[in-house]
Amino acid sequence: MSLIGEERKDYILNVLNLEGKVRTLALVDQLKVSSETIRRYMEELEEQNKLKRVYGGAVKINLTREEPTPLKREVIRAEEKKRIGRAAASLVEDNDIIFIEDGSTTLQMVHYLLNRKNITVITLSAPIMYLLIDYQNKGFFSGDIYFLGGKVNSKHARVSGALTERMVEHFYADKAFISIDGIMIEKGISSFDAERGQLAKQLMSHAKQSIILSDHSKFGAMQFYKIADVKDVDIIVSDVEAPKEWHAYLKDKDVSWINAD
Repeated sequence: MSLIGEERKDYILNVLNLEGKVRTLALVDQLKVSSETIRRYMEELEEQNKLKRVYGGAVKINLTREEPTPLKREVIRAEEKKRIGRAAASLVEDNDIIFIEDGSTTLQMVHYLLNRKNITVITLSAPIMYLLIDYQNKGFFSGDIYFLGGKVNSKHARVSGALTERMVEHFYADKAFISIDGIMIEKGISSFDAERGQLAKQLMSHAKQSIILSDHSKFGAMQFYKIADVKDVDIIVSDVEAPKEWHAYLKDKDVSWINAD
């Protein structure tokens, strides 16, 4: 395969990762090649398990429809999550009241909150609560901790459901930090789990600012439950720059992007 052929396949994968699907006719027009050439590229990419061909084009392979366990989440892209967590924590100011939603990326925030003064953390994540308690008992964290009650999800060590949602109604925060499972410009931000997704949406509605934490693997992914449109987000913190194809939309909707490099 010539270099230009490899570049064309990279272009196909880039579009696929951003939009979740590609159409043969659109690629013919964009790459100025025949439909037979596009189909050959797709066959080769499918053999490499990088996409799934469907009628008229191809779709992104979703390797899992289930949320990984907390242990798996902690080790997947661990370095990227640390950088994202550090950048997100830099947005927290003294005296802030913040929601920290469940997630291995939001968990990383806690390590970088220790020098903040008089902050209040409200969370539904047991690991986040225990980490804050540990730091507080060691004298490293001096803020207030609120743990939302409700139905316990033992597998993911968090609470959710109607009781938790009713508790959220009693709180307002300066910032809500939300971990997501998928983001597409046209489809919005999404979650594997409907109860968790509904709760994340409620946290966003009870905060002055909504801040999304997402590594690049979530781009172009659309999961089971839609949390919100991208335009409803104030800031997105990621491990890479925003895809250039998203720049116009983000600017038009006044959504800020932070690259945690």
